[in-house]
Amino acid sequence: MIKPKKSEKRELKGPSLTIKWAFASSFFIFVVFTIFAVITYKSSINLIVAKERNNVERTISQVASRLANSDEELTLVNTYRNLTNTTTNDSNIDDQTTNIEGNLMKIDSFIAELGQSSLDLFVYDLEEKLIFKTQQHSQALLQTTRKVPTIVTIDGRTGFLSIQPIYSKGTREKIGYAQTFYELSSFYDIRNKLLLTLIILEVVSLILSSILGFFLSSYFLKPLKVLRDTMDTIRKDPQSNIHMPEIDTNDELADLAEIFNEMLDRMRLYMEQQEQFVQDVSHELRTPVAIIEGHLSLLNRWGKDDPEILEESLSASMQEISRMKSLVQEMLDLSRAEQVDIHYGNETTKGKEVTYQVYNNFKILYPDYVITLDDDLSKEVILQIYRNHFEQLIIIILDNAVKYSTTRKEVHISISSTLSEFEIAIQDFGEGIPQEDLKKIFNRFYRVDKARARTKGGNGLGLSIAKQLVESYRGRIIAESVVGQGTIFRIFIPIVKSEDK
Repeated sequence: MIKPKKSEKRELKGPSLTIKWAFASSFFIFVVFTIFAVITYKSSINLIVAKERNNVERTISQVASRLANSDEELTLVNTYRNLTNTTTNDSNIDDQTTNIEGNLMKIDSFIAELGQSSLDLFVYDLEEKLIFKTQQHSQALLQTTRKVPTIVTIDGRTGFLSIQPIYSKGTREKIGYAQTFYELSSFYDIRNKLLLTLIILEVVSLILSSILGFFLSSYFLKPLKVLRDTMDTIRKDPQSNIHMPEIDTNDELADLAEIFNEMLDRMRLYMEQQEQFVQDVSHELRTPVAIIEGHLSLLNRWGKDDPEILEESLSASMQEISRMKSLVQEMLDLSRAEQVDIHYGNETTKGKEVTYQVYNNFKILYPDYVITLDDDLSKEVILQIYRNHFEQLIIIILDNAVKYSTTRKEVHISISSTLSEFEIAIQDFGEGIPQEDLKKIFNRFYRVDKARARTKGGNGLGLSIAKQLVESYRGRIIAESVVGQGTIFRIFIPIVKSEDK
């Protein structure tokens, strides 16, 4: 069954993070602005209503106060005189009701307030008969008890209605009634304009916040998009050498990009190590497997009947199997050395103690060798390396020193330190290494003299393991050699700082 070809670009299962962020920010700004608008609207309306109510209360109080100056039941004449504080002859008033408007502004500012088109003042006598009004239209007395300013609708007009019985200041008797109606048409106009303004501002803010949120989210999330595209490229081509571009924002996204690149480099390194391991094993095992196969084929054909041939083939096969076991173990050691930072990154060990231990062990193993140790350390030093790896490192170099010594069976070891590094130098007086081979000795399976190295049991991995171990702990290893005079290896291991001990 043929699988469908993958698309060039991975499609998103839903809206992009940029859209979600822009929508979320716009929604948040919309909610905040709506709450602000509602609070502003309510506060403004309540403030205006309270101010208008106070004006109505003040007006009806002043009307009642002026009308209370009369000692008789309210009539057109005394009502007019008390409200205007004038002494007008009866002959000038030829109607039972009169209409006062803006022309009375010259007489009294209070009367000017009564002349407002939105304010209706009605005065009634004790028989509830209208005797005075400030506007053309008339209105019956709605009740005889006191009524505080209340919003009502009368004849299609909405406003504050207030009723006040009038009591004479002199006689304390009721002499009439005053009724005011303040139309709120101007208030509703202001309210409608304010509401329309807030709605327009909210729509504009929503549009602007959406646009701004989209551009800001696109800007801040651009590194994530680049990271996604990088990961998608790696998914389609694992062998690609692409990296996440460096981000100069100095924030979490910059750290994410740096961590991703480090993780990517480590992953690629492990892949290369795995491939190298497989290639090296397959290459090095080919020869012993071929030798064993040849001997078995020989035995299978006719050699098993010849005791001498049988003994020789079995001996050679056992030797190759032993070498294969050694090779596999060394390859495993090399693989572990390449992953030191995962399992042993925080391990430490005592430099002098381990060096003396390995030195004493080699003196016992090789009694016919002169092995000396020069110690320039005044006190113990703590090294940033796992103890077993440090032992293995020294053993590899000492084993080579012993293995490749000639007539002068002598090995010198010296240890010293600086403020940041521990140095151990191991010198032999053997064959030496040519200068053209000196830089290659740390390569895998490299042998200066392959035939001679094979007879001494070497697989060419010891120095590769040593170099990998040293570099895994951020140390250094240097080789110096003169053909016919010997070789010296200098190993430098970081010392743990005092505050880290």
